[in-house]
Amino acid sequence: MGSEVESPIPNENHDPNGNNVNNDVTVTKTLTIVQPHSLLPKPTPPAKLNGNNRNDAVSRLAVGKFFRQRSNDLSSAISRGISSIKQSIENDESFNKNDKDSSGDVTEFNLPGVKVVVTEKKENDVSFSTKGRVISFFSRSNCRDCSAVRRLFRERGLRFVEINVDVYVEREKELVDRTGSKTVPKIFFDGELIGGLVELNVMMRSGDGELQRRLLREEGGKCSGADAPAAPAYGFDDDVAKDEEEEEEGEMVRVVRVMRQRLPIQDRWIKMKLVRNCFSGTDLVDFLLHYLHSSRPKAVEIGKQLCQKHFIHHVLGENDFEEGNNNFYRFLEHEAFITKCFNFRGATNDSEPKAAAELCDRITKIMSAILESYASDDRKHVDYVAISKSEEFRRYVNMTQDLQRVDLLELSENEKLAFFLNLYNAMVIHAVIRVGVGQEGAINRRSFSDFLYLIGGHPYSPSTIKNGILRSNRRSPYSLVKPFSTGDPRLELALLKMNPLIHFGICNGTKSSPKVRFFSPHRVAEELRGAAREFFANDGIEVNLEKRTVYLSPIFKWYGMDFGQERNILNWMISYLDPNKAGLVTHLLSDAASVNISYKNYDWSINS
Repeated sequence: MGSEVESPIPNENHDPNGNNVNNDVTVTKTLTIVQPHSLLPKPTPPAKLNGNNRNDAVSRLAVGKFFRQRSNDLSSAISRGISSIKQSIENDESFNKNDKDSSGDVTEFNLPGVKVVVTEKKENDVSFSTKGRVISFFSRSNCRDCSAVRRLFRERGLRFVEINVDVYVEREKELVDRTGSKTVPKIFFDGELIGGLVELNVMMRSGDGELQRRLLREEGGKCSGADAPAAPAYGFDDDVAKDEEEEEEGEMVRVVRVMRQRLPIQDRWIKMKLVRNCFSGTDLVDFLLHYLHSSRPKAVEIGKQLCQKHFIHHVLGENDFEEGNNNFYRFLEHEAFITKCFNFRGATNDSEPKAAAELCDRITKIMSAILESYASDDRKHVDYVAISKSEEFRRYVNMTQDLQRVDLLELSENEKLAFFLNLYNAMVIHAVIRVGVGQEGAINRRSFSDFLYLIGGHPYSPSTIKNGILRSNRRSPYSLVKPFSTGDPRLELALLKMNPLIHFGICNGTKSSPKVRFFSPHRVAEELRGAAREFFANDGIEVNLEKRTVYLSPIFKWYGMDFGQERNILNWMISYLDPNKAGLVTHLLSDAASVNISYKNYDWSINS
């Protein structure tokens, strides 16, 4: 194909000129050219830098210029069309207030290639606009009336400013100055005091739309929020608390600061082990003798106080304080674990430690306020991104520095239980924000062991709090050793009696975990029982009579030693079940036949 072929002609004769003659017909000699197959690529001449290419470039520029011009023309047409629409809306009588009820709710405008739909928003709509008025109210954590006000505003789609005086303690004086009392909630529209929940409900239920009028009312044609309570500002701490800390800074803190500068701190070999940044007991006593001009027994007593207040620790944890060249100590900030603690910021908190019960109350109030603002009403979903950007969380993180040298031994059993339950749940929220989640949105389980707080001079992770303190120093699932070994000073804080209900009071940030909550020391036992009932009511247990099977959370499998034998578990949980489920379980246990217990799959996805 594609070659030239000469076709022979039968019985041909040739004339003198070389042409073929056949039956007196002269035939001119020709060649037949066979065309290439249609599927073969057609040859193209090589590109050359000639005038034709320049013309092509010019034509391409012209095409681009044409499309840009058309695009600009189209944009201008759309702008003119929309401007005419706005002008027609302003002048059209159909948009007069008197005709709003009779006119349609939606008006359509059709332009070439553009469709504009304008939807009117009725003044008496449930989610009415406040037209710039500032809605604000003072509240407290765990206040039922405050929660009702917050829920009402959210349901109406109203934007509001909440000032929780348990978080912003410095604003309590403003509350008293504006209202004459400390009771909450107190609601303001701009700077005008409306009252509390009762007054708000009266306005809501009035048939003449008093609430709408109060919200939409304009003063002098313009709304002004100048007199409204100011929204909490990010990054400003409580000045009162700062002043109290400065007053609490006493003689011992000044001595410690001088000690850091003058003691011979160096690395030493102790029992075939290199110990860094330490000094001897004799070095400390000699310093106190010269600096305070005290007697040697007094200097030793001061050394013991420094150990008890966790300014210094024995490098091997053998004693509180003893004088001698063979007893070595180091400052708390030189401990090996200190840099891994997320409530340590380059330096320890030297101020006088606050009472542990006061810190427990502070944690409860701040974290409850965070949940009220940034979690769903059922507490099953938490907005970790919003929490990380909030002023409440910033204040919580700052407050955790007060835990560094707190004395936890002064807590009672119930106070200790509530303190560590709340601290566990707060640390998990902090860990999710700082460490993040693992693959496919699942919780990073390593954070339960690696995320540390410095508490009372020692490191604690969510895992050590759960297994070492709350479970009375029991091994975690699939572990061979206990969290605290013999001689560990943290062992003193372990609960004397393990309460299995603690498993329903701690939230590890997953969807299958009990919901996050915070407890009060004087009601912690009652609140734990309520947490257990709520867990079982929300898919914590399922009963299939036909298969004689009870489906439980794997929590009962992992921590079986806390609940007892499987049959005993069912007897134990009956008192926490609703009447229907309790009746089904009782029916299964009433006969001699066996009851099967199956464990559900655990969803490790984050509860965001």
